[in-house]
Amino acid sequence: MNETLEDFDAIIVGAGQAGPPLAARLAGAGQRVVIIERHLIGGTCLNVGCTPTKTMIASAYAAHLARRGSDFGVHASGPVTVDLAAVQQRARDLVEPRRRAMEEWLSGIEGCEIVRGHARFFGPREIVVGERRLRAHNVFLDVGGRASAPQWPGLGDVPWLSSTDMLSLKEMPRHLAVIGGGYVGLEFAQMYRRFGAEVTIVEKGPALVKREDLVVSAEIQAILEDEGVAVRTRAECIRVAPHAGGVAVSVECASGDRQIVASHVLLALGRTPNTDDLGLEAGDIKTDARGFVVVDDWLRTSAAGVWALGDCNGRGAFTHTSYGDADMVAANMLDGENRSLRDRVSAYALYIDPPLGRAGMTETEARAAGHRVRVGERRMDHVSRAVEKSEGARGLMRLVVDADDDRILGAAILGPGGDEAISSIVMAIGCGAKAADLRRLTGIHPTVAELLPTLAGELGPVLDRTTAAP
Repeated sequence: MNETLEDFDAIIVGAGQAGPPLAARLAGAGQRVVIIERHLIGGTCLNVGCTPTKTMIASAYAAHLARRGSDFGVHASGPVTVDLAAVQQRARDLVEPRRRAMEEWLSGIEGCEIVRGHARFFGPREIVVGERRLRAHNVFLDVGGRASAPQWPGLGDVPWLSSTDMLSLKEMPRHLAVIGGGYVGLEFAQMYRRFGAEVTIVEKGPALVKREDLVVSAEIQAILEDEGVAVRTRAECIRVAPHAGGVAVSVECASGDRQIVASHVLLALGRTPNTDDLGLEAGDIKTDARGFVVVDDWLRTSAAGVWALGDCNGRGAFTHTSYGDADMVAANMLDGENRSLRDRVSAYALYIDPPLGRAGMTETEARAAGHRVRVGERRMDHVSRAVEKSEGARGLMRLVVDADDDRILGAAILGPGGDEAISSIVMAIGCGAKAADLRRLTGIHPTVAELLPTLAGELGPVLDRTTAAP
């Protein structure tokens, strides 16, 4: 290692969705910045997350819609088939140019240097990468995460797949077992079912997407089951073992067969932060029991002058929260603002079809927090836009309002365009809007979002912590 200590204004470890925009802001303010990346510029989202998966989901939707052509009076000759290699190549054709463009943009930022290699802390705000030893006034961690793998009996004896592996399968699974009922597992489950595979979802808990109200989780399960996806919940003990037909997945559920024989197994059990090989102890940086960097509401770590952004801080698991972390830190450092995570409206989308858009609190969360609430609900078979697209058989909209001060607390839209329509509720909550404000608005017909004022005008009775759960 070179003993010469190089000084910078800022060191950014990781070039995911938080690091590059932060580097641009700091360099634009005249700071000397170095950004260190040991793998691919763009991080999970661009390379193995949002961009390729949503591209493949679009292909799955095209196959699904083609099979439903007769529902719309459209007939095409011959069966619908899927060329998995062509689907994957389409995704690569979108990912690779975008990654190159980001690399070129980042390389062209004056005052910003890109260093390739594995960064480790050598001391407080000191980083070693390759033969170089770097020091900065401020250090920002944007190291992302990777798929988690549990210590299950037999797991080391069978082949299993991560979400990254699913993007480059060489053959169509005969029977895909998806272990985990969160958004990653459900998206791949529906995708590969539409590609033509038999699919079974195995979830340890009592319902899919455990963060949602049970009525929403049940509707998601019904959507998947309508397409032929088998769902096994309450799988209290999951074991895997080699089998002549592939992998035997043993489950102890309330009902159904105790064993599934799958050709392929996807583990979709959350993410582990990439913090275990950074030498954080040398930088006096604390992590929690799961390895996430401990941060306060301003994303400051336990070490002075060190921040953690994106997936590695455990305060968000999405591209938009990672970008929001960078924007918040830059605004506080450069613009004299005082933003914190307390200001952020929780929001995400589940990209099954139809998608789920979620903003703010669920009914369960609101009541657990002590709110007395009123809930507006409407099924998609009463939404013109969904019915006209023949997508009204399943799905619903829910609006959660504080019964005492009329503030909008949260909403869920499971239906056509739910991922887009939910943004209006994100903004409403962020602006402190009340249900009365929403009721006065007139939406565009025919859209899904036009029913939001209607929901605000059709709120149910007051519910509190003691009322039966939804």
